[in-house]
Amino acid sequence: MVRRTRVEAAATREQLLDAAERVFRDHGVTRTSLAEIAAEAGVTRGAVYWHFRDKADLFAAMCERATSPMDMLAGQARESKEASPLASLRALCVDTLLHLGGDDRAHAVLEIVFHKSELSGELASAGERHDRDCHYARVCVETVVRRAIEQGELPVDTDATLAVHAIFAYITGIMHEWTLEPSAYDLRASAPALVDTFLAGLRAHPPKVRAAAIA
Repeated sequence: MVRRTRVEAAATREQLLDAAERVFRDHGVTRTSLAEIAAEAGVTRGAVYWHFRDKADLFAAMCERATSPMDMLAGQARESKEASPLASLRALCVDTLLHLGGDDRAHAVLEIVFHKSELSGELASAGERHDRDCHYARVCVETVVRRAIEQGELPVDTDATLAVHAIFAYITGIMHEWTLEPSAYDLRASAPALVDTFLAGLRAHPPKVRAAAIA
C-alpha cells in the first residue's frame, strides 16, 4: 500500500510538471497561476502544494527535469578525450544543437526560459542557477580552447576567455532564435554547417591578447 501511494505521488508530480510545461509555454510564467496548472493536470490546488512550495519551486523542478543543452555541453567538455581540441570543440557545439533540436522537453523548457519567463523577482533563484550553470559550462569549454592553443591549433596569442565568450554568444544566440521560430529551418540538419561557419572564423581570426599579457 505504501509503495502504491509513493508511485501515485510520483505520477501526480510528473503530471504537474508536464502541465507546467504546457501552460508556461502557452501563457508565460508570470501570467500563469498554480490553480491553472492544477486544472491542466487534473488535480486539486492542494496537490500542487503537496509537491512544491510555490510557483518558483515548480519552475525550478521543471527546469531540472529537462537535460539542459548547457549542462550537456559542460559534461562533454569535461570528459573530452579527442586528440584534436578543435575537433572536440566542434563535436561539443554540434551535439549541443543536435540535442536541442531532437529533445522535445529540452526545447520546451529552453523556450520557456528564453521567451516566457523573467528570471528575476520570484524566479531570481532560478536565474542565479542558470547563470552558475552557464559560467561552469564556459569554464569547461575554456579548458578545451586552451588545449587547442597549447597544441598549436590556435595561435599562442589567442585570448581563450574572449574566444569562449564568443562561442557561447554564437551558440546561445542560435538557440535563442531557433526556439523563437523553430519552423525557420531544421536545426539538426543545419547544426554542423552553423558550427563550422563559426570555427572557420575562429581559426582565421581568433581574438588576441595584449602582448604584455603573453610575456
